[in-house]
Amino acid sequence: MRKLLLTLAGAVAAALALFFVILVVLPRPADTTEARVFEGDASTLDHCALPVLDGRGRSADEIPKAFTPGCGWTEFPMPVLVDCREPLAPGVVDMRGLWLAYTGRIGHVERIEQCGNRTVVTSSGVIHDFRTDGTLANGSRDIERPYCVNTFVSIEFIGGVMRFHPFGLPYTIVTRRMKGDELVWTYPQIEGEVRMRRLCKLPELDADLRASGALSSPVGRGSS
Repeated sequence: MRKLLLTLAGAVAAALALFFVILVVLPRPADTTEARVFEGDASTLDHCALPVLDGRGRSADEIPKAFTPGCGWTEFPMPVLVDCREPLAPGVVDMRGLWLAYTGRIGHVERIEQCGNRTVVTSSGVIHDFRTDGTLANGSRDIERPYCVNTFVSIEFIGGVMRFHPFGLPYTIVTRRMKGDELVWTYPQIEGEVRMRRLCKLPELDADLRASGALSSPVGRGSS
C-alpha cells in the first residue's frame, strides 16, 4: 500500500510540475503583431463603422497573427483586422464591434474583430487572436492576466455560440453569443452573464471604470 501511495504521489507531483512548466516556463511564440497595431489613437476611431466583408481587401491569412505584448498593453490598440475583407466563414456569427458591459463585470470594454474564420478579441490589456475552427493549433496561444501565465485554448462555434475549450479539451470554459443586439459573455470568475451594449467610441476610462474591470490596470508593453 505504501508503495502504491508513493507511486501516486510521484505521479501527482510530476503532473503538477508539468502543469507549472506549461503555464509559466514554456516560451511564448514569436510576436508577429504588426507594428501599426500599437501606433495611432484608437479613441479617435468610429467602431460602429465596420469593414464591409466583400472580399476586396486582404484575407485573414494575409494579416500576421497578433499577440498580447509582454504582460499587457497600456493604450487600447488599433484594430488588427482593419484591412481584412474576407466574408465570414459558414457558421460564424457576426459579433464585430466595441462593447461595454452593463451587467456582471460592469464597465468591462472589449472589441471584437472578425473576418473569415478568424477573430480578435481585444480587452483588459490582452489581444487574443484565433481561428474558430476548433483546433488547438489555430486557437488562442496567449497569456492570462494578472499573472501572465500561458493560455492554450481552442475555439469553435456550436449552435451560434462561440465556445472556448482550455487545452483543446472537450469542455467549455468561456462563451460568447449574440442575444438580439447585445453581446453576452460568460466567464468562470464572474457570476451570471455579462451583457454588453455596442459602443461607437472608446469611453473615458477613469478610475471608477478601471476598478469595475474595464482594463484591469494594464501594464506596460515590454517584450515577450
